[in-house]
Amino acid sequence: MRAARRPPGGVSSYAVAMDDRALGDTIEACRSLISDRFPDGQHGAAAMLLGDGTVRTGTAPVAVNPAVELCHETEPFCGAHRLGQSIVASVCLHRWADGRFVVLSPCGVCRERLAVHGPQVLVAVADAKDPCRIIWKRLGEILPDYWMAAFPGEVDAGWAG
Repeated sequence: MRAARRPPGGVSSYAVAMDDRALGDTIEACRSLISDRFPDGQHGAAAMLLGDGTVRTGTAPVAVNPAVELCHETEPFCGAHRLGQSIVASVCLHRWADGRFVVLSPCGVCRERLAVHGPQVLVAVADAKDPCRIIWKRLGEILPDYWMAAFPGEVDAGWAG
């Protein structure tokens, strides 16, 4: 089993001090990318709040072969890695043609990518009664039985608890 690579610096102090304003700014950055890059139609994007308080955004390019397309979260995830920053929150939105923004929970691949940043990472999920309303949950809540917990020496200590 290959050891999981932890982001430099581990959990930042910013993650502890994070407030609703920082999460709101992350959501707004995601919506703005969709609106600025795609003025019309149905499109999506993602935004991630990093340990230093900055926000990185991304969207998925379309490919001729859909099997090689990427998740919206890939660009901000790679940006955090490039900058040596931990990810403290992640949101992915899709705008319908009528202008509503629905919340897309992280797919299984994105959950695995975010897991290296620990179970405390906040992820946006849709409210069961309103898919346009964001509910923030810790990654550990949506991955209660994370498979890497079987290897406590190779994963963030929070997963083993």
